[in-house]
Amino acid sequence: MSTRRLPSLSALRAFEAAARHESAKQAALELSVTPTAISHQIRGLEETLGFTLFLRKPRQLELTSQGRELQQVLETAFNSISNVVERLSAIPVRQTVTLSTTPAVAVRWLLPWVCMLRDSHPDIDLRIHASHEPVALDGITADVAIRYGDGRWPGLAVEKLFDNTFIPTCSPRLGLHDSTQLPLHPLIHFRNQGAVSSPLDWTVWQKWAKVPGLDVSAGLVFSDETHAISAAIGEQGVALMSRQLIKDELEEGRLVQPFGPELEGKPFFLVYPESRRHDPTILAIREWVLAVPSGLGPLS
Repeated sequence: MSTRRLPSLSALRAFEAAARHESAKQAALELSVTPTAISHQIRGLEETLGFTLFLRKPRQLELTSQGRELQQVLETAFNSISNVVERLSAIPVRQTVTLSTTPAVAVRWLLPWVCMLRDSHPDIDLRIHASHEPVALDGITADVAIRYGDGRWPGLAVEKLFDNTFIPTCSPRLGLHDSTQLPLHPLIHFRNQGAVSSPLDWTVWQKWAKVPGLDVSAGLVFSDETHAISAAIGEQGVALMSRQLIKDELEEGRLVQPFGPELEGKPFFLVYPESRRHDPTILAIREWVLAVPSGLGPLS
């Protein structure tokens, strides 16, 4: 591959501007330099090329035949460069945003509505980090999160999304209607060892319900809420689940709430760094999350 032998690009630029304006002074104004600098650039270019570019006349620069030929080539080249730069600058820069949330919220609420974000902000690539463990919102691990808790996270902007009410639920085929029947069926537990704040469980529920003969230590144990929900739908027992996460199953009759009591857990919040409160990308994610049309939607 041959190496291009080109004169100084700054000298070529100075020459092209002077040739177009037929004036070193006007070229200097365009390039924000002095007329003397333009003259030095052109003389240096002539020395490099070995021929004269201008016939220098009082108050006017007149191109030689070689100068005119070079000027025409440079004008075409600079126009092409300018057009490409303008076109590329008009192409939206893609932004990648990582949203951290629990697996159940990701699968059962957000994922069906990712199309809304894609339609309104096609330049944003969403990455979902599914975990019960809170991660750093440092722009590397994650940028924004949906967390359940007390809403107190220093340094983070916090917006409440929805309450988190836990109810006993099971398949209607089990035929449960009264809590006294509960000891006859397996309990379905959701336990995540890595979670800082665990959802309410059967032990807490039994303190309120006081069902005779109920062994809250027995039953099926899952580390993922979605698996626990699937087991309940599959008639494998009775689960204590967030009503908001099984809204569709309750409305469609695949799951029922046979009895109470209901327990109020910690609400879910949208959180992101205070320092990024006005970040256009964060605002786009916020707008999308608050617009998700579900029973989990934002509270007034």
